[in-house]
Amino acid sequence: MIILDTSVWIEFLKNSPEYYSKVKYLLGNQQVLAVECIFGELLQGAKNKREVEIISLYWESLPKVKTENGWIQAGIYSSVNKLTSKGVGIIDSYIITAARNNNARIWSLDKKLNSLLKKEEIFNL
Repeated sequence: MIILDTSVWIEFLKNSPEYYSKVKYLLGNQQVLAVECIFGELLQGAKNKREVEIISLYWESLPKVKTENGWIQAGIYSSVNKLTSKGVGIIDSYIITAARNNNARIWSLDKKLNSLLKKEEIFNL
């Protein structure tokens, strides 16, 4: 399973040729896991009611990551690895711990996150 970071979802929703077909393939093959904070970010950036509806439909139809104490785990992970000083925030820490807990990979366009993912062996696509 794959967690699409906000940056990838944005490119998909903009119909960016480089990302659209790849994401559509993953969605069609039920390989995408939804993470609540990512969809919260997407909804925060929605420009109109139609975008809210589209994002909400994806949220409702996708399997969700299973997390228990996810934000606590993310905080501990961030603290232990001193991620704040590396420019990696709590949302990215949450995504990493969610990926680990769900045996998933992360696809992100964020350079700081990708640098950390390489070290953590949760490889970017």
